Amino acid sequence: MNRKKFMATLPAALFAMRELCAQPPEKKGQKMLIVYYSWSGNTRVLANTIKRLSNADILEILPEKPYPDSYRQTVDIAKKETDTGYTPPIKTKIPNISDYDMILIGSPNWWGTVSSPIRTFICENNLSGKKIAPFITHEGSRMGRSLSDIKKLCPNSEILEALPIRGGSVKEAEKEAEKWLKRINAIS
Repeated sequence: MNRKKFMATLPAALFAMRELCAQPPEKKGQKMLIVYYSWSGNTRVLANTIKRLSNADILEILPEKPYPDSYRQTVDIAKKETDTGYTPPIKTKIPNISDYDMILIGSPNWWGTVSSPIRTFICENNLSGKKIAPFITHEGSRMGRSLSDIKKLCPNSEILEALPIRGGSVKEAEKEAEKWLKRINAIS
């Protein structure tokens, strides 16, 4: 290639390299899906931070019947659902779950475990053979028994290290989320 052609193509090549370097470092050969439920918005903020860092696909779980806006009412409903193991109907369906190798599951901590809509998602989808990486938002109870409950619901999945983040800290959790994603080999 002569010097003139090289100089003419250099800006385009540099631009393409910049674009490649700007992409989040998703692990090669591993397709990831972030699935989350968020009542207050905290888990949504954390899920979107994880998306930005990992370049994974993302999907919000929506119950068919939304929970009340009242915190107290929602806490009471969540307690009843948790005590009975109720799985509320959800609007969100994932026809291509088999396309994913790793599922990052986000939920608020409801009475020491995952929220009812997340329990429904897990029960309605075959996650056998998948790597499951839970992330839980909480206000002091951390993971509770979420991890052991997920292991019971997904006996044929590889359950990876979980990430607990205090709900009031989700906006400042990027570095912690990035370290977690590296530890579970979701990003390089």
